[in-house]
Amino acid sequence: MNVAGYPLGNQIRPHITSSPTAHLLCNVTNRNRNISISSIVVVVVVVVEVVVEVAVVVVVVVVVVVVVVVVVVVVVVVVVVVVEVVGGVVIVVVVVVVVVRLEVVVVVVVVAEVVEIVVVVVVLVIVVVVVVVVVVVVVVVVVVVVVVVVVVVVVVVVVVVVEVSSSSSSSSSSSSSSSSSSSSSSSSSSSSIVVVEVVVVVVVVVVVVVVEVVVVVVVVVVVVEVVVLVVVEVEVEVEVVVVVVVVVVVVVEVVVVVVVVVVVVVVVVVVVVVVVIVVLAVIVVVVVVVVVVVVVVVVVVVVVVLVVVVVVVVVVVVVVVVVEAVVVVVVVVVVVVVVVVVVVVVVVVVVVYLTKQTGIQT
Repeated sequence: MNVAGYPLGNQIRPHITSSPTAHLLCNVTNRNRNISISSIVVVVVVVVEVVVEVAVVVVVVVVVVVVVVVVVVVVVVVVVVVVEVVGGVVIVVVVVVVVVRLEVVVVVVVVAEVVEIVVVVVVLVIVVVVVVVVVVVVVVVVVVVVVVVVVVVVVVVVVVVVEVSSSSSSSSSSSSSSSSSSSSSSSSSSSSIVVVEVVVVVVVVVVVVVVEVVVVVVVVVVVVEVVVLVVVEVEVEVEVVVVVVVVVVVVVEVVVVVVVVVVVVVVVVVVVVVVVIVVLAVIVVVVVVVVVVVVVVVVVVVVVVLVVVVVVVVVVVVVVVVVEAVVVVVVVVVVVVVVVVVVVVVVVVVVVYLTKQTGIQT
């Protein structure tokens, strides 16, 4: 036994005994003589197993977290893309509906304008026809009255000339026995009287004819106005019909011609309006079809592009997350291996050290 109370065969070297760790190891080894290398190896194996199990748990947790992250990212990307697709389709549908409604409104407005133009044209045609009829009737009446005036004047002049010649011949035959001076004076006086009579008769006839012309013109205008009122308001009395019958004989041919012209004009206007409406309808239908086709093509292209983008994004995200997961797993495995190696090395070093220093039996 040495001074410290330990057997001499197991005394520690002086440079070792000066270390507290050496004293502790000596105490442990002296108190537990049955400790062997196999026990230390068992302890090392247990420690390594614990470390490996912890590493496995960490790897599993990391893999689960990575999978969850991948699933969440994919779901979020898919939801975002689907929302964008639905929003795009809704916008396109709204645009189509608005375009179609605008086209319908345009068609209605155009048809209304065309109908209004047709009504205005028909009214103008009716007014023009009435004015033409009035003018033609007035001209015909004036011409007839002028012809009558001329005929009357000619007849009156002829009658007066005949009377003048007969009176002069009778006066010359009755005064043959008288003197020449008295004969000449009586013939001159009778001639001047005849001239005055002719002038008076002509003036009276002209005044009467002019008055008759004015009266006839007024009657014709009144009759035409009555006819217009009858056509427009469909209200007539028996007296008006009687007055109209008086003028019908004069204006039948003119009215027939005017009616034919009006019918032709109305038919042409109706044909033109129908053609314009048909052309506008065809143009609107073509425009609507083209717009719908373009919108459908745009929708299909947008949906295809969005689906391709979704697939690419999902693939890229999955690849990136899988690569990150593999990298994490590799890093964890490397760390576990390094830890296990370090633990094993440390345990081996400790065992060797204790073996050399304390002499533990195997």
